[in-house]
Amino acid sequence: MDETLPIDALAEPGRQPPCVDGRPPCILQVLPALVTGGVERGTVEIAQALTEAGYRAVVASAGGSMVREVTRVGAIHVELPLDSKNPLVMRANVGRLAAAIREHQVDIVHARSRAPAWSALGAANRTGAHFMTTFHGTYNLGGFGFKHFYNSVMTKGERVIAISEFIAEHMRRVYGVAPEKIRVIHRGVDLTKFDPVRVSAERIIALAHRWRLPDGFPVIMLPGRLTRWKGQEVLIHALAELGRHDIRCLLVGSDQGRTGYRQELTDLIRRLDLTDVVHIVDECSDMPAAYMLTDVVVSASTDPEAFGRVVAEAQAMGRPVIASDHGGPRETVLPGRTGWLTPPGDSSALARAIERFLLLSAEERGDIAALAQNFVRANFSREAMCSRTLAVYDEILSGTAPVVQNVQPVDPEAV
Repeated sequence: MDETLPIDALAEPGRQPPCVDGRPPCILQVLPALVTGGVERGTVEIAQALTEAGYRAVVASAGGSMVREVTRVGAIHVELPLDSKNPLVMRANVGRLAAAIREHQVDIVHARSRAPAWSALGAANRTGAHFMTTFHGTYNLGGFGFKHFYNSVMTKGERVIAISEFIAEHMRRVYGVAPEKIRVIHRGVDLTKFDPVRVSAERIIALAHRWRLPDGFPVIMLPGRLTRWKGQEVLIHALAELGRHDIRCLLVGSDQGRTGYRQELTDLIRRLDLTDVVHIVDECSDMPAAYMLTDVVVSASTDPEAFGRVVAEAQAMGRPVIASDHGGPRETVLPGRTGWLTPPGDSSALARAIERFLLLSAEERGDIAALAQNFVRANFSREAMCSRTLAVYDEILSGTAPVVQNVQPVDPEAV
């Protein structure tokens, strides 16, 4: 499927980018590399939005499989060793980025990751370009204060985009970021991809055959890489407590080399007599079809998710969600209406939420599906994310500073 379909209703009708010295403004996004991931996908989406809105878009990274997508949407890619944390390389990258800024007449440098952000900040100061950041996570603070200092570069932009109100509060509390600098822009779901009507029966059947799912069994899915904080163990213990063997659970995600943890999960499944219930199925290249196969999606993260894209994607596909009651899901779930929130790490509470879902009637599930889709479409679309990000670029270029820029999620049934 084409990942770079045209973005409809990107911004307000008639939006014109502010000219800089009689030319369209140029935005440079900086990140370590262009490999598969949420930060990388968002970079491509913003690059596409910029070119379609009449800006010039440049992306600097160490390269990767997604470079082709950057160039396909009309942006320029500059390959630099921005994935390095070596201080000497980072220092040399200041000059390399400064040269790129001058060559492409960059007006705003938008940094999305810490190591390249230090180089980007130095280059912006050297050339006079504007500097802004997106704060994507809580980041490990470590000890002795060094990590706090290292992370703090993500707070040094003229504007700092937080991908959730949870992250905005973290920035205010931990780093003392002035509220007027922060712009909360939730991550966006590609609704041209995560749309139930666009998923054919053939795709769903093919996936069901590959995963050997029997007919008539409710399916529970936890998407996420196999790492301890994603909570796979919590879900497995919840299923053991539930004590039912007429359901199936899919743990969808790569172990990314964490073979020890994968073996721990396999041993736990065997020890709790759940080998017929729980299946580890590795990565999936067709997540829309995977959601359509699923009756309820679980996000059991024991550490707070900065946003939690899975929770939003699942609801866009009309699937109810059960998520941990902290972090981003507090903003992306309507509790008791589009899903449930349970205490982090509490397998008993998770088991009760799953049981509650299994007792719902078809009509109740239909009501949840409709509201969940409307909620995501009203608040967490790719189009909204892009439009709000471009508004921040315009704000910086025009020198305006509105007092209120952040957008709170709205309940579709309340408007």
